[in-house]
Amino acid sequence: MGHFSISDLEQLSGIKAHTIRMWEQRYSLLRPVRTATNIRLYCDDDLRRLLNVATLCNRGQRISQVARLSDDEIAIAVVACCDDAHDQAAQVNALLAAMLNMDEPALSRLLEDSTRQLGFEKMMLHVAYPLLQRIGLMWLAGTMNLAQEHLLSHLLRQKLLAATDALPPINLAGASRWLLFLPEHELHELALLFMNYVLRARGQHTLYLGQNMPIKELGAVCTTYRPENLVTVLTTQPERTRIAEFAEQLHQLCPAERVVLYGNLARQEGLALPPNFVTPPLMTDFLALVAEKSSAPLAA
Repeated sequence: MGHFSISDLEQLSGIKAHTIRMWEQRYSLLRPVRTATNIRLYCDDDLRRLLNVATLCNRGQRISQVARLSDDEIAIAVVACCDDAHDQAAQVNALLAAMLNMDEPALSRLLEDSTRQLGFEKMMLHVAYPLLQRIGLMWLAGTMNLAQEHLLSHLLRQKLLAATDALPPINLAGASRWLLFLPEHELHELALLFMNYVLRARGQHTLYLGQNMPIKELGAVCTTYRPENLVTVLTTQPERTRIAEFAEQLHQLCPAERVVLYGNLARQEGLALPPNFVTPPLMTDFLALVAEKSSAPLAA
């Protein structure tokens, strides 16, 4: 499944194209097919093998030794070497390889291992998010299998819900109030779920409304809950040309001290927004905003 160019493999694995060609010629590491115009095309198995080989080589093993191993031997060696909390690139490669293989037990185990080593928040920031960025590159290349992406998203969603549920309850009295929602027809929830976790881990009170929330329903919610802060993530919705209109509607329905618009659609050049709107480009920028509101210690 999937047809990757050599430049796709370079982006996804971090291995330079000329190195991939050399490994292919010298060790028969990959077996691409060639188009009528002699362009190399690689399949999921090629990418999975390259990711695992890159992980082992980055840990100091010689390519001449690794190339002699079977796929099963390579997979075993990768799992054994991914117990280093500081080698997050190896963890990302191992997770991507497990996702390509639709190996749910391995995916779950690797995520649990990273959480145990780093803590949940750092696992999300330094392992899960780089992994999702790699998957984004696969989408752009047109080589993403929807079932593979759904498997990973479902597992991460489970982990986020479980981690949030394990946090102590927040007393509404004296805590900052945050209303979190996704716009109508927006279904990409992982970033918002992580924001909800981050806020609650820092002692903030959240009202989480989740996916596909019609904006007209927010007025009554804001009247009742009286949030100081609103947070939404714009990944595919609203349409790019309607972001300013959406922001103005939100401003009229839910006056708040601050409104956070996160996601690619919120970072258009020249986008006119009300003065209390902010568009943090990275999740770490959102964490900095939260730090202004909270003195609670970082959650593990």
